[in-house]
Amino acid sequence: MPIEDDDRPRKKVTHEIGQDLSLLSVEELTERVALLKTEIARLEEAATRKRASRDAANSFFKS
Repeated sequence: MPIEDDDRPRKKVTHEIGQDLSLLSVEELTERVALLKTEIARLEEAATRKRASRDAANSFFKS
């Protein structure tokens, strides 16, 4: 019994900065934009947490 395309696990979508986009479909590009927006939000949250931690440490040691 052949494996249907829909039954195969999907390859995890990744994006490489500077990658050639000409071979990607509109759907794939849209998926990558969503992926990158999610990653940007994750990075911004991490930076916010690190700033808060640094500010707390600076405040503690200045006292």
